[in-house]
Amino acid sequence: MLSTVRFAYASFARVAVVKFVASMSASADVLALASAEFDLSDIPLGSTITVKWRGKPIFIKHRKPEEIAREEAVPMAYLRDQEEDADRCEKQEWLVVLGICTHLGCVPLSNAGEFGGWFCPCHGSHYDTSGRIRKGPAPLNLEIPPYKFIEDTKIRIG
Repeated sequence: MLSTVRFAYASFARVAVVKFVASMSASADVLALASAEFDLSDIPLGSTITVKWRGKPIFIKHRKPEEIAREEAVPMAYLRDQEEDADRCEKQEWLVVLGICTHLGCVPLSNAGEFGGWFCPCHGSHYDTSGRIRKGPAPLNLEIPPYKFIEDTKIRIG
């Protein structure tokens, strides 16, 4: 009889632990928002669009060949947060960055600033067309979200 009671208590404890752990996993609606797909075929050359992913702005820029060449020619010594342009893009003509300034979290303005990329109006940070910090108080480049191309003009972020 004592063994039966111990078995019942152990079974109850196991079920309670399993239910508790299962309650901490993400629900289906949260997992659905974890990634998003975007069609890039309608973005003209030289333009930037802003999309939302996980409630945050994402800048997708269709870069011109002259912008790519200009950013590749920048010496690393001129950059505060040193990253090669090629390391920031899966495909050179498409730049995907998180649209939040790394200084205090404001949303920068597209196609603005001294370097033609983004300008943060809150405190004056200037980013180039590779999303790298070039001037102002921001300590880091614009963040690159996890993304991959699933077709030539379609990406999945997340």
